[in-house]
Amino acid sequence: MQVSSIQVPTPGADATTVLKVRPREVAFGKFSVQVVSGPDQGAVQVADSPELSIGTAAGNHLVLTDPSVSRHHCVITATPKGYLLRDLDSTNGIMLGGFRVETAYLTPGATFGVGQTLLHFDHLPEEEVREPLGDAELSGRVLGQSTAMRRLFAMIPRIAASDATVLIEGETGSGKGLLAEVLHQQSPRAAGPFVVIDCGAIPPTLIEAELFGHVKGAFTGALQARAGAFEAARGGTVLLDEIGELRLDLQPKLLRALEERSIRRIGSLDTVPLDVRIIAATNRDLRQEVNRGTFRSDLFYRLNVVRLRVPSLRERREDIPLLVAHYYRQFADRADPPAELVERLIHHDWPGNVRELRSAVERAVLTGDPALGEGGVAGPREGGDDEGALRPDDLELSFRQAKERTVARWERAYVKALIRANGGNLSHAARAGRMDRNHLRELLRRHGVTANES
Repeated sequence: MQVSSIQVPTPGADATTVLKVRPREVAFGKFSVQVVSGPDQGAVQVADSPELSIGTAAGNHLVLTDPSVSRHHCVITATPKGYLLRDLDSTNGIMLGGFRVETAYLTPGATFGVGQTLLHFDHLPEEEVREPLGDAELSGRVLGQSTAMRRLFAMIPRIAASDATVLIEGETGSGKGLLAEVLHQQSPRAAGPFVVIDCGAIPPTLIEAELFGHVKGAFTGALQARAGAFEAARGGTVLLDEIGELRLDLQPKLLRALEERSIRRIGSLDTVPLDVRIIAATNRDLRQEVNRGTFRSDLFYRLNVVRLRVPSLRERREDIPLLVAHYYRQFADRADPPAELVERLIHHDWPGNVRELRSAVERAVLTGDPALGEGGVAGPREGGDDEGALRPDDLELSFRQAKERTVARWERAYVKALIRANGGNLSHAARAGRMDRNHLRELLRRHGVTANES
């Protein structure tokens, strides 16, 4: 039996206080994972950051030799709700309390299985790891006052000053590209170009030429020589956006370019030295893609020198009023947003994140109607399905991004209608939708829909 998500009750208030926010810093209690049984019995790892990864690959914090454990098997993350255990699409999954789970909040003393290995989790309340918080609400074009964003702001100056490769993770629309731009603007390469390559939007037949360039006559249509992104960005930064979409057969060529710090144009034998800083961004967890065989592990390690995660908007709701005011003043000639609009937008789940919020505020200004429906559009007509329909601003996105946002809207409309049709009862709705109860609960949580658990 597989369970998508399980909440393990936490005994005592102290155990739930994982992240402690102070005026200029955030602290979390250290935690440890020990191998109780299996090939690596006795091995122990204490977390020195908010995340501890487990697997057989050398890049994990706790490296196991159990052949039934995946390369990147699972991670434990200190969150405001507790210590979250998450499966990374491993082959044999995680066993907890007799169930196979995808996510679970762990309590001190919990044991869980990965492959043939049994692990013991514990937290160390007497030991803390402290991280500084940035003071600014605005870092370049990235806006936020939440703890999650201030943690990012505190790291930006140090990371920007180096030339290290950065991997930025986050959902579509969360601001990964803006964060990459800030890193470039605050780096010693700020005077150089900032070149963006969207690996998910460029046709597969053209992406190699876009990255590396080509000589005249290299292929049909190559009427003249052309520099690729790496050459065009000389002295600056290249952002490989949605790197998880890069074709598997092109990944070795990119890896070779990063390792040798040189490229060859298509059709040429001459090498061109690279003088660029590489930033990659993705809306996927590349560790899961490595397990699935769709992303090369050696390329992942080469990109994962510094890893940043941009939180989704629903993880930092305290930033919504600040963002609404910022965008409203842009579109309404510095006017302040109506309180009713701010109140409504705070309670929406924003599957499209900051990009969707910005569009909603722009529509509010254009229509002059502060009483907008959820998502920033006029409320759906009686019996209509506007919530899942295509919107004009979807055409500003790539096909993949527009599809993801439309599917998220349809998904939210479906679970809302399913719960409503079953009188708000979660169990009845799960049976009617022929879906796992825990999966439906996760969808409801994601989209901010409430239901009766009885």
